[in-house]
Amino acid sequence: MDQVAAQEFVGSWVRAWNAHDLDAVLAHFAEDVTFRSPVAAQLLDGSDGVLRGKAALRAYWAEGLRRIPDLRFEVVGTYLGVDSLVINYRNQNGVLVNEVLIFDGPRVVEGHGTYLGTDADPAGSRSG
Repeated sequence: MDQVAAQEFVGSWVRAWNAHDLDAVLAHFAEDVTFRSPVAAQLLDGSDGVLRGKAALRAYWAEGLRRIPDLRFEVVGTYLGVDSLVINYRNQNGVLVNEVLIFDGPRVVEGHGTYLGTDADPAGSRSG
């Protein structure tokens, strides 16, 4: 992924989230994606914070959107690596979050929602 492709991905990603268009968000992810988030452990009963597969990711983010109807992101920065991208954004409560995404071709195969200390609070974060 080059810088242009990264910016296009991030633009599409943030527009989809801000529109609460779950299908558009999930279009960026592979069917067999694995996503890890401390918020998932809090939102989903019995979850260890590891979501396996697009169906599990859909259920998690649908619940997040249900609980956080005013969800909105502002991208602060993007960081490009080898087959990876970090999106640093501010959520609707002003909390800074990083999403670490690992790619296989154009789709995300692994993701990590990361938070500062106690900011991994479902009421103050998004579903990532």
